[in-house]
Amino acid sequence: MGEVAIFEWLNGKLRWLNTLKLPLEEEFIESGDPERVARAIETMEIRGAPAIGVAAAFGVALAALSSKAKSVAELRRDVLRAIERFKRTRPTAVNLFWALKRMESVAMKEYGSLSSAKEALVGEALRIFKEDLDTNLRISEFGKSLINDGDTVLTHCNAGALATAGYGTALGVIRSAWREGKKIKVIATETRPVLQGARLTVWELVKEGIPVTLITDSMVGYVMSRGLVDKVVVGADRILLTGHVINKIGTYTIAVIASKHDVPLYVAAPTSTIDSITSVNEVVIEERDPNEVRYVLGKLLITVPSVNVMNPAFDITPPDLVTAIITEKGIARKPFSGTLPKLLR
Repeated sequence: MGEVAIFEWLNGKLRWLNTLKLPLEEEFIESGDPERVARAIETMEIRGAPAIGVAAAFGVALAALSSKAKSVAELRRDVLRAIERFKRTRPTAVNLFWALKRMESVAMKEYGSLSSAKEALVGEALRIFKEDLDTNLRISEFGKSLINDGDTVLTHCNAGALATAGYGTALGVIRSAWREGKKIKVIATETRPVLQGARLTVWELVKEGIPVTLITDSMVGYVMSRGLVDKVVVGADRILLTGHVINKIGTYTIAVIASKHDVPLYVAAPTSTIDSITSVNEVVIEERDPNEVRYVLGKLLITVPSVNVMNPAFDITPPDLVTAIITEKGIARKPFSGTLPKLLR
């Protein structure tokens, strides 16, 4: 399971695993249409910060390949238009904007022919994909040292192979500790309202053979108060230089409870997730469709249809509640305002 790729580049088309159908159905979708890829990101067929960045890069490459431009200048306009479209798909995950900035940088170079420009854009998307996979493996090598033999690790949402180019960040750390022979167990939160923990994290861990217990989000306090959790490992969609961690809604709650019970909380993410510009007050938290809360997976109505709903996709965990941040360049500890810039340099 660890090496399975959510993405495959096939002769000018992108093939991806539709995570909305898991775990009941393993559906792969193949398309050469950049708009179809953009919609896949918006609807969360493709989700997870690193995966969103990879998908957007491939989407921009598809825009170049499908362009009817007669000149390099016209092609550049088509590509920049596609980049603006992908910027509007999800506002919070910083990997998206990092990947699009790289694609824009390639698009702005001078080329002697349309074919060389298109080849360069496809090549950059493939590099972003491969780099993410390599990065995950390095994160996991650093992170596994923080997991002890016999630990029970709690994780929230899904930060595994399904959220990245492959292998995973938080689940990559768990996976590497397991493969090293450490007898560990995992507690996975269901992660309402889209149930990424119940549907995706459990699916990955079962395939890997790692013992996993599923709990509802509201059980976190109970399991920690009973001493059933040794470590918390989560991913991130954005990390500020101050050490503020923006991750799936519910992460802040877990961090508060972990702090109360002296349980270390580790965040595993690539340095491409670190936002060196934005302040905590400027972070845009995505507000998603209220029907994600009113219905279970869009099918079963569980409340009064007209009720007002809040549905923020992410929350912000302050740095004092974070024990360490695991990246492909090493492990950052407090004060993060000093250690994170050093990692980026």
